Amino acid sequence: MRSLASDNYAGVHPAVIAAMIAANAGHAPAYGSDATTDQAVDAFRRELGNQIDVFMTFNGTGANVVGLQSLMHTWEAVICASTAHINVDEGGAPEKLLGSKIIDLQTPDSKLTPDLINSVEWREGDVHQSQPKVVLITQSTEYGTCYSPEEIRAIADTAHARGLALYLDGARIANAAASFNVSLRAMTTDAGVDVMSFGGTKNGAMSAEAVIVLNPELNISGDLGFIRKQYMQLSSKMRFTSAQFIALLTDELWRENAEHANSMAQRLAAGVKEIPGVTITQPTQANAVFAQVPPAAIPRLQAHTPFYVWNEARSEVRWVCSWDTTETDIDGFTAALKAELN
Repeated sequence: MRSLASDNYAGVHPAVIAAMIAANAGHAPAYGSDATTDQAVDAFRRELGNQIDVFMTFNGTGANVVGLQSLMHTWEAVICASTAHINVDEGGAPEKLLGSKIIDLQTPDSKLTPDLINSVEWREGDVHQSQPKVVLITQSTEYGTCYSPEEIRAIADTAHARGLALYLDGARIANAAASFNVSLRAMTTDAGVDVMSFGGTKNGAMSAEAVIVLNPELNISGDLGFIRKQYMQLSSKMRFTSAQFIALLTDELWRENAEHANSMAQRLAAGVKEIPGVTITQPTQANAVFAQVPPAAIPRLQAHTPFYVWNEARSEVRWVCSWDTTETDIDGFTAALKAELN
């Protein structure tokens, strides 16, 4: 059954599978000392700059914990939106493993702003108070909204002026870059991001994420190798993870997949917004549509097409499109929704 629950439900893109099969030839050095991983790192450098360092990981939670750990001591804190994945969707892993405080800020669209960051006051050097160290933003956000490169630059400038690093949770960075029709570099390196996670899994890969150090002046790459190992994110047969990124970064397959998912979300939003009883609650900027629907209709619609209830109190649901979502999927669901509510 096709799903609108999550882009994690989608399968693996054929080009990614083909790249993994191609990497499955003979023996190769383990733990990232292989030619395929070297090629993947080179591909990332072509996209993000020659100064970067890349650390492959298994999943998004692991990538975020590893990336944040490289920037923080246990007595330091990370500032993020209250809806941030590290705050509500990672089972407390960041707090448990980092031992650090999360300062979550309320925001209606999941986006931080310079004013929100500056609203956080702390007594610098006071041992009685956790010391903010990192600002975390998500692209695209947990509400499907996106930061423009200019918004990211403003946040980076604000963070850096206060001595904070900027970390970008890029689980859906491809969808955000495609939404603004800009390069990955324009939205990360050139916008002042210091460290990021790069999501492959939601973009057609299989268990392929990466932590990328964009700012070499932080001098943390030497630590990251040890951090990744301690947090059990070092793959022995890394060539199969790396091969997936080679596929995604070749001829901008990442963009093709993201643009398709985004366009399917736009088609869905356009199809449902005029249906009585449906209220779209957020701008549809990436590959997700958020809407309020009558509570009684939700279970029957989920039987037709699986999706998540985002906020039960508000009867708000989330519909997520993937690289393999079809127009038939969207039109069939829209028709089912219309029939249910008429």
